[in-house]
Amino acid sequence: MSKKDNGASLILAYLNEKNRPYSAQDVFCNLQKQHGLGKTAVVKAMELLALEGKIKEKTYGKQKIYFADQAQFKDVNDADLKAMDSQISELSAEVQSLNQSCRQLDAELKELNSSLTTEEMVSEIRELKTECSGHRARLEKIKSASNHVTPAEKDKVYKEQDLYVKEWRKRKRLASDMINAILEGYPKSKKEFLDEAGVETDEDCKVVIPST
Repeated sequence: MSKKDNGASLILAYLNEKNRPYSAQDVFCNLQKQHGLGKTAVVKAMELLALEGKIKEKTYGKQKIYFADQAQFKDVNDADLKAMDSQISELSAEVQSLNQSCRQLDAELKELNSSLTTEEMVSEIRELKTECSGHRARLEKIKSASNHVTPAEKDKVYKEQDLYVKEWRKRKRLASDMINAILEGYPKSKKEFLDEAGVETDEDCKVVIPST
């Protein structure tokens, strides 16, 4: 693109390719980043192209719209338009299908990226095997122990516990009744009495009667 051309050939080719109306601002925004055209240069080039009849110009209020000279394009009949519409529909459906496939592949890729690598899996399997070996050895040790408690011994322990718990409750109730009887004629508080008598309660020792 020569300095004298000032982007006119580029703009002409762009308008002919897109074949749709644009303002000078639109063309500047679309071509500036890639081709480095200045806005003033774009405006002048488009005005010159319109003056030379290479593009068409329409004024709407204060804004000018430019578009390709339609005379250079061959006429399109209704059949051709319908064919193009059909092709557009097919291509749109294909694009939609491809987009769906891309989304599915993106999801699969994301899942794969979040999964363990082969090396990480091998390492984890090795650790799990080591852990299983440790558990297996512990289980064998437990099975081979000779000091297992028999069901009869366990029942005996439970029965003794029930007996002792019942006796505990009985004695605690008797002691409580005796203390309450004494406190009826005792001038001081229950706490002071217990302190003077040297009585320690379950609460003082922070113990609770087990449930049976």
